[in-house]
Amino acid sequence: MKIIRSIYIHQRFFVYISIISALFLISFWFPIVYSFTWILVTIISVLLFTDIYLLFNSKKGIEARRILTDKFSNSDENPVSITIKNNYIFAIQAKIIDELPKQFQKRDFKHIANLNPQENYNFEYEVIPVERGEYHFGNLNVFISSPLKIIAKRYRFQENEMVAVYPSYIQMKKYEFLAISNRLTEFGLKKIRKIGHTLEFEQIKNYIAGDDVRTINWKATAKRSQLMVNQYQDEKSQPIYSIIDLGRVMKMPFEELKLLDYAINSTLAFSNIALKKNDKAGLITFAKKVDAIVAASNKKTHLNTINEALYNITTKYTDADFGYLYAVVKRKITQRSLLILYTNFEHISSLKRQLPFLKAISKHHLLVVVFFENTELDALIQEDAEDLQTIYHKTIAEKFAYEKKLIVKELERNGIYGILTKPKNLTVNVINKYLEFKAKGFI
Repeated sequence: MKIIRSIYIHQRFFVYISIISALFLISFWFPIVYSFTWILVTIISVLLFTDIYLLFNSKKGIEARRILTDKFSNSDENPVSITIKNNYIFAIQAKIIDELPKQFQKRDFKHIANLNPQENYNFEYEVIPVERGEYHFGNLNVFISSPLKIIAKRYRFQENEMVAVYPSYIQMKKYEFLAISNRLTEFGLKKIRKIGHTLEFEQIKNYIAGDDVRTINWKATAKRSQLMVNQYQDEKSQPIYSIIDLGRVMKMPFEELKLLDYAINSTLAFSNIALKKNDKAGLITFAKKVDAIVAASNKKTHLNTINEALYNITTKYTDADFGYLYAVVKRKITQRSLLILYTNFEHISSLKRQLPFLKAISKHHLLVVVFFENTELDALIQEDAEDLQTIYHKTIAEKFAYEKKLIVKELERNGIYGILTKPKNLTVNVINKYLEFKAKGFI
């Protein structure tokens, strides 16, 4: 039974059957064809059993392995490698069908390779997950055909292999590298002139073009007969919290990724930059209640703590309770901190309902409210209005876009910083704002 279950009919076999059937049909009118057809049946039968013998004579005709990374990065291209070795003494054709996790909704994966005797073959494909969680790969199926190509033998490898999809650590490493190499401007991160400094003296150094002339040390300049300036240390270890709204407003998807996942990827990358700048990074997630609180810290292992907390969070089907958030922030965060609040407001009225709580938080902390442009409306706004229905749709789209700008103005009017961003530019804009605050000495 094991052998029978492993046998799969090759397409060429059906061609042979079709030819034989046609010849038997013709033999009704031309009897001489009848004898020739039976000879052909005999030949094909011999080839069939020969093919079965060739493929099943070796217990380990091939070796195959799927190579996965320890974890996948959400919303990024993740490589999956497959390696195959041909142990047969003849050349084979291998059809590889990998059973991908259900989250990808891909049921037509197929790769065909031709291998010589004792040859190793490797290939790689990429997958892009758009949800966090556990992804279970099924069987790695390899269908082997001999040069006769009458039947194929199926081999199965690595059944039910699991890999966890975490927030985008690839994006995090990319921005970390850019921050270290001072190449942030290549990705739209602004180089901001430092406006102030702390009073913590570090050293006296030679003046370089661009240094603040207010820091010139005239006594040292007179002694050395050249311009000397005082250098001060930046303030460090400032508490910085990323606060993520888990309410239903964060369920909206853009380019297959939910707003929540954009916020999670941004939080991980931003927290990493903050830790590299020697600030303390923390995390709060909330909906009706606060789901998780990770106290701000700058320990070496703290980024892993934040990453694990981000891995498990999901959106809720209710509206977020900003009043409860205010109570928790007041009780848990006693030191003045930078708070990056990821949420979304579609109408000015929805902001005004939460504005009293946001104003109360901003009295004691530096609050930045991050919300999103509806990029699905861009096509409607850019579309030429040629009929009444299009004019109506275009007007409504422009009204929604204008309301987003009114929300930014309303926040500014109440002393709260706002970031209105396209989802794909979220990380860049948040890091920009953080660097701006650092340069201006706000934190």
